[in-house]
Amino acid sequence: WFQADPATSVELIGSVAGSTASVVDVGGGASHLVDRLLESGYRDLTVVDLSTEALTTARDRVGEAPVTWVVADVRDWQPVRTFDVWHDRAAFHFLVDPDDRQRYWHLVHEAVVPGGRVVIATFAPEGPEQCSGLPAARYDCDALLDVMGEGFTLVESRTEIHTTPAGAVQPFTWVLARRT
Repeated sequence: WFQADPATSVELIGSVAGSTASVVDVGGGASHLVDRLLESGYRDLTVVDLSTEALTTARDRVGEAPVTWVVADVRDWQPVRTFDVWHDRAAFHFLVDPDDRQRYWHLVHEAVVPGGRVVIATFAPEGPEQCSGLPAARYDCDALLDVMGEGFTLVESRTEIHTTPAGAVQPFTWVLARRT
């Protein structure tokens, strides 16, 4: 689920949080989001992914940048701090088990400061039911807000069409929400 230019992520994060904000990128792997945020002056960044190889790729690319790299499955991760912004592009939709989804949103509630923001992108209703051989859930804005549960207020939503490196078209639903 690679994206060469994470423009929407950078735009949404930048619209609600300046460069002094703490940002966690869940499922960030080898994404270029960390590069772009560093270029924009962010210095309190955490990237969480279950792939050591993907995180090593990103870490090697950005060098000695002020980034905390965490190898963990988000379903089991226990952050030792809170964040101003929680970002997830294309990880949550792989949580198809209801207990995993509930655990995920419980973790978000614990990890995001009151007034903090959540930027999340999942497959839209027209998106694929599987990706990379894994089953995937699909959401429109209302369904995503519903699964997030109480404690979030919608700031913005949008739909984006992503074209994979192989040429497949994947519609995404983006939600930017404020933790109340």
